Amino acid sequence: MADLKTKYMGLELKNPVIVGSSGLTNNLENVIEAEKSGAAAVVLKSLFEEQISQEVSNTMGGDEYMNAYPEAMDYISNYSKDTTVDTYLNLIKDAKASVSIPVIASINCVTSNDWISFAKKVEDAGADALELNIFILPSDPRQKGEENEQVYFDIVEKVQKVVKIPIAVKMSYYFSGLAKTALNLSWTGISGMVLFNRFFSPDIDIDTFEVKPSNIFSTPEELAISMRWVAMLSSRLHCDIAASTGIHDGKAMIKQLLAGAKAVQISSVLYKEGFGVIKEMLKYLDTYMDKHEFKSIADFNGRMSIKETENPAAYERVQFMKYFSGIE
Repeated sequence: MADLKTKYMGLELKNPVIVGSSGLTNNLENVIEAEKSGAAAVVLKSLFEEQISQEVSNTMGGDEYMNAYPEAMDYISNYSKDTTVDTYLNLIKDAKASVSIPVIASINCVTSNDWISFAKKVEDAGADALELNIFILPSDPRQKGEENEQVYFDIVEKVQKVVKIPIAVKMSYYFSGLAKTALNLSWTGISGMVLFNRFFSPDIDIDTFEVKPSNIFSTPEELAISMRWVAMLSSRLHCDIAASTGIHDGKAMIKQLLAGAKAVQISSVLYKEGFGVIKEMLKYLDTYMDKHEFKSIADFNGRMSIKETENPAAYERVQFMKYFSGIE
């Protein structure tokens, strides 16, 4: 059999499959099941910055974010009944005592405020690494792009001062200069970058006049967005990349590895097909490597990155005449 081991964020992984942060990783039973099914690591469900701030101050009244979005107070309060800070820390401890694979904590954050000190508690609970799920929608026309981007750097800088475990930044592609921002973030000393996070997509109910969620799960068609940027950035960044979104089978995983990702994170496909899909993906990877006589992932990892491919313009070009010819 081929050697499926890889290294991500300094963590030795038995294979490239990481179960990404989701409701599935919010309980010990599923973490154990993920390991039994072959997952190499697990990212626990994100704890929200607002939850941490609520427990730190016991009030949300003075929080600028909550004053701007008062309806969020009820949501966070209700959500926190089932997912408290102490519950989260206990999950880390229990998971570390129950599985041998790396357990990565996750915090969903939008500011560099008082929640930062909680990162130390995550480390003390035994987390092998910390994933910072940062997403700031650049929707305020009064806010400069540089100001939005600076928040990412402020968060990373402050978290690095309180923890020694590896840090990854899970980010979106909503940047005016994504490549430059990613490169600068990689210089901060973070160990990993996850491309990309998946965020709430609104829909409108035309009869009830309510805003409701849509496209909750990713689809295989979404693979191209992250794969393109993994290929364009993997040889340029000073940290590892994990690919996320649109990875639903072994073939998609291999594409991301060829593009230069050190690992992949899967969630939506687990909701649709169960944890058994992990073994199927790993079997496909093993068969593929035998077919091409690859002894290890290092033999082909990054082979199709923009640095290594014979046709780098395939990633750079936004439109092709060949693609559009005959359509009009």
